Amino acid sequence: QVQLVESGGGLVQPGGSLKLSCAASGDSLDRYEVGWSRRIPGKERELIATLTTFHFEHYAQVAKGRATISRDNAKNMVFLQMNNLEPEGSAIYYCHTRSVSTSVGSWGQGTQVTVSS
Repeated sequence: QVQLVESGGGLVQPGGSLKLSCAASGDSLDRYEVGWSRRIPGKERELIATLTTFHFEHYAQVAKGRATISRDNAKNMVFLQMNNLEPEGSAIYYCHTRSVSTSVGSWGQGTQVTVSS
């Protein structure tokens, strides 16, 4: 089972950009669908984006035009580039994977993103 560690969160001003990273270990990511979700305080966790092993991207409506998911299988990493961030985007962002062969999923511990002036 793959283990995931997110990084890159922090404080960013409204309108700013941030790139989150997710380092995977324990298995090769090229056998996993990958994704990012977030949990805004007081709300349910929501999906932001997913990326299949065939590099097909899917974005939630809230993320379209604002976020780009990518992967580097050689480095076993996943990324989420976020632009034009708004205070409503303040949340804990989680990296997650799903095995294409077993459907077993893994989640990271999350990284805090705070959008504030």
